[in-house]
Amino acid sequence: MANWNDTDQRQGFGSVPRAGDAVARQETFDAGLRAHMLKIYNYMASGVLLTGLVAMLTARSGLALAFASGPLMWLVALSPLAFVFAMSFGVNKFSRGTLQIMFWAFATVMGLSLSTIFLVYTGESIAATFFATAGAFAGLSLFGYTTKKNLQGMGTFLVMGVIGLIIASVINIFLQSSTLTLAVSFLGVLIFAGLTAYDTQRLKREYQYLRGTEFAGKAVIMGALSLYLDFINMFLFLLRFMGSRE
Repeated sequence: MANWNDTDQRQGFGSVPRAGDAVARQETFDAGLRAHMLKIYNYMASGVLLTGLVAMLTARSGLALAFASGPLMWLVALSPLAFVFAMSFGVNKFSRGTLQIMFWAFATVMGLSLSTIFLVYTGESIAATFFATAGAFAGLSLFGYTTKKNLQGMGTFLVMGVIGLIIASVINIFLQSSTLTLAVSFLGVLIFAGLTAYDTQRLKREYQYLRGTEFAGKAVIMGALSLYLDFINMFLFLLRFMGSRE
């Protein structure tokens, strides 16, 4: 005999999903997104901290002088670029563990490369610029995370701006124009400020496709690399304005 008092709440075929289920799924998604982004920020912040420590210790040891000119200068300057290209083009081939090692190696080599700024600028102005950059980065990244405006359209424009900065910087090696240097520095701060907000939103949106996949762990490292590059470049361009020379 049928039990008409059956209180089984399981949904059958054609039943309408309950509002509570949708809310629970959204809360689960939001919690996963926060954890994913927190991992990215932790990696990025740890990489920046490692770079700063290596740069400061290298400068204090006197090794920075060896990296300021000669063959070692080109080796240390180009090595970080080699790591970025290797990680970007080999992300599907490398394991997560390999990418982790490459990220920490990249941050270390960047520290060696940036040690030379202590030969040009005072320690106080470097510290002041670092904290100013950290504050700006936090605000811009928060904006990119919370804004409802789609920033995807400005991504192509910003990438073209980076290419323009590289070309202008190479040209200025030969021109040695102070006006062009100032213009490149000003545009550099604006472009990487925009990239900070854009990359944050991009990483947030990518999570919905990456969650639960094997690539999610790799995406954390590559996301940290993107934000790291935004931070460091914004810092270097801003240092040209705020830095007091030795």
